Amino acid sequence: MTTVPPPALQAPASSDAMTDHRGRQLVPHQTHLTYEQARLGMGFHEAAHAVLAMVNGMRVQASEIIAWVPEPGMSRVTGCTTTTAAADFDVWGFAALSAAGEVAELEYLMAYGLWTPERAAACSASHDRDLAIDVLAARGYTLTTGEAPAGGKTWVMVQGMARRKVTDLWSHIRTVAVAMNERTTLTGDDIAGLTGLTNPEVAA
Repeated sequence: MTTVPPPALQAPASSDAMTDHRGRQLVPHQTHLTYEQARLGMGFHEAAHAVLAMVNGMRVQASEIIAWVPEPGMSRVTGCTTTTAAADFDVWGFAALSAAGEVAELEYLMAYGLWTPERAAACSASHDRDLAIDVLAARGYTLTTGEAPAGGKTWVMVQGMARRKVTDLWSHIRTVAVAMNERTTLTGDDIAGLTGLTNPEVAA
């Protein structure tokens, strides 16, 4: 059995793990999983972000699992993937990679025989959805949670795009997730070495 690092005894110093890009506090979900199961699930979540980012021409700086003990007898697990994109990046590819974390986490539950309605609900990543909505809006594209707008897409459509990509890239995602679970943090070049993908150079 793989031994994974235990959660830190203190919350991360950076507020990035605690808030979304709008500055809102991230509300933890009760996963109904053990620490080890939740940690690996987060590895799949972040691995999907990282792998799809590379495939879409973005440079991955790092991807990591962040785990700590908020109070005795409890653990909290989240993650972070940092990327650099060219000015003309594929906006719909970015939307798909934003959705890919939740999609991959759900696939992990199915693949490992852990799926229940409660656990599936806990995979919801509205902060990833809202980031995609805001990034696309800033570039003149419409992504909504309602009906499909003219010239735009709905989040459900983007989730479908992400699901196809996650299926196609599952072996890479699984490889990265397992390594991240064991090592906590992977650089983009680590991920490229594990998968054979290219971590693109992107001009600042």
